[in-house]
Amino acid sequence: MVVIHVKGVSDDRQFLFDCSSNSSIDEITSSISEISNLQSQIQTLRIHLRGSAIGIDRLLSEAESYASKDQVIHRRALSIHILRDHVRALEKEVEAAHSKGLINDDVLGILSDCGGDEEIQLWWAGKELVRGKKLSEYTGENEKTKIIVRLKPACSD
Repeated sequence: MVVIHVKGVSDDRQFLFDCSSNSSIDEITSSISEISNLQSQIQTLRIHLRGSAIGIDRLLSEAESYASKDQVIHRRALSIHILRDHVRALEKEVEAAHSKGLINDDVLGILSDCGGDEEIQLWWAGKELVRGKKLSEYTGENEKTKIIVRLKPACSD
């Protein structure tokens, strides 16, 4: 597996992603974009819900620790499926708290706004990883490769 160290716009938005060297850049970009969006959603929920009276601190801290940049230090790649499960559990608790009147509509608006289908570009070694090509065209066939990729918003030229 090729290990991709993904660095976002800010220093706290980074994670590891595992893929095959034969994976297409389209697949990789889509997966990395979704992981980045889920990570962002967890961070946004943390900001708005930390210390609230709805009792989801444990769920929130589990999701936050899984999505944190500390996973890079421990060399653990993030999984889309586990991140989705964390976000779904948080959404379920927030909706339950909203139905009981414990939180206002602003937090529900935040949940719906965090979907973010932002187009991104992947950059490695000063080059854009062009969609439609395979990762092996840039890194070779070695499955033990580790690369550092930077996320940048796609330009609308």
